[in-house]
Amino acid sequence: QVHLVESGGGLVQAGGSLRLSCAASGNTFNKYAMGWFRQAPGKEREFVAACNWRCNNPYSTTSVKDRFTISRDNAKNTLYLQMNSLKSEDTAVYYCAAKMSDYLGIYRSRGDYNYWGQGTQVTVSS
Repeated sequence: QVHLVESGGGLVQAGGSLRLSCAASGNTFNKYAMGWFRQAPGKEREFVAACNWRCNNPYSTTSVKDRFTISRDNAKNTLYLQMNSLKSEDTAVYYCAAKMSDYLGIYRSRGDYNYWGQGTQVTVSS
């Protein structure tokens, strides 16, 4: 089991940047595939980005592909999401998620993940 805690959210102007972090408990972080999802008010939680335990083939959804970068530091038990050129439509609560897996592919579905953080609010003002 893993406990996830997101941080780094906040209020930023359009065009600005934020870096989200997701700290994982325990010493088995490198056994988990990780992902970022977001949920805007009145909308379903949607996939943003993911990487496998090695993060050798990170993947981001089309709407953020050229602006957001997912990465991880297994030595620090931490997942990151660097968000640049933020837009008002990026406003949402951002969640990190984990699934124990040595699969080298990418999990993009909410149902694939077993563990979730509490979320961190990102608000982009236009």
